[in-house]
Amino acid sequence: MSHIYVSGSLAYDHIMNMPGLFKDYFLADKLHNINVSFFVPDHAEHFGGTAGNIAYNLALLGEKPSIIATAGNDFEWYKKHLEEIGVPIESIHIANDKPTAFAYIVTDKADNQIAAFHPGANGTQYGEWKPIQDSLAIIAPGCLDDIRAFPELYHGNGVRFCFDPGQVIPSLTADELRNGMNGAEAVFCNDYEFSQIKTATGWDESEVVKHAKVLIVTLGGDGARVITKDGEARVKAAKVNDVKDPTGAGDAYRAGYLKGLQLGWEPPKCAQLASVVAAFCVEKVGTQDHRFTLEELKTRYHDTYGEVIDF
Repeated sequence: MSHIYVSGSLAYDHIMNMPGLFKDYFLADKLHNINVSFFVPDHAEHFGGTAGNIAYNLALLGEKPSIIATAGNDFEWYKKHLEEIGVPIESIHIANDKPTAFAYIVTDKADNQIAAFHPGANGTQYGEWKPIQDSLAIIAPGCLDDIRAFPELYHGNGVRFCFDPGQVIPSLTADELRNGMNGAEAVFCNDYEFSQIKTATGWDESEVVKHAKVLIVTLGGDGARVITKDGEARVKAAKVNDVKDPTGAGDAYRAGYLKGLQLGWEPPKCAQLASVVAAFCVEKVGTQDHRFTLEELKTRYHDTYGEVIDF
C-alpha cells in the first residue's frame, strides 16, 4: 500500500453555534457597510486545521499518514492528541517563534458558516523535502507557498496527488489554480468554490477534467457530483443520525476519498466511502471529536448504498 502525505494547516478551532440565521443580520442595500454582531451561547476550542483533520480521519481508517505542515510553539497539547490517535508527528515542522494557527468559526442553524483564520506558524513554508515515489498525497488549504510548490514537487517525484484549494482560492492566481489541478487524481470543491474556480481560471467542468482525472463537487446533504471526461455520476449523501456540527465534514470527506483511492476503487465508490466518513464527523461538535470502528463504517456504508466493502 502506498504512503499518504497530507499537507495543509494545523490549527486550534474555536467553534461557536448561533441559534439564528446569518441572512437575518444582513440587509441587501447595506452590504457595502456591514456592522453586525452574532450572539453565540456555545463556544469550545477544538483541534483542527485541514491537515490535522484529514490525518485524524485517515487514522480512524487504519492509515498512518505523514502531516506536511508547520505548527507553532504551543503545539504540545495537539501533538499528544495526534499521538494518542496514532498519527505520526515526526514530519511536522515547528516554528518556535510563532503560535499554531487558529480559527474562529460561527455556524448558523442552517449550517452556513463564517470563519476567520489566523495563519500563525502555518504561514511558514515547509521547506525542502523529498516524498517517496508512488505515494499518494493531498494538497489542502494551508501555507500558500506550499500550495504553490507541491504540485511540481509531486510531479517530479512520481507522487499521485489530489488538489483541494478550498478557502484559499481567492489568494491563488489563475495559473496557480490551474497548476494545482493539472494532473491531479481529484479536484475537490463545493458548488460555491467551483464557481470561484471557474471565475478565476475560465475553466468550466469539462475543461477541468481535461487536466485532472476527476472533479468532485460536494453538495452537502444532497451528496456530490463526480465528474470525469466520460460523464457524471451522482452520489447520494450517507445516512446521518443527528447533525450536530458541519465543521470538518469536508476534510473527513477527503480522507475517505483518499482511502478509496489507495484501495484502487473507482471514483463513485471512493465518493461513497468519503460520504460515510463525513457523516460520522457531522454527528459531533468539532472536527476531531468523532470516532468509529471499521465495522461501524462498513455497516453504515451497507445501510446507505446496499454494498458490502472489505479492507
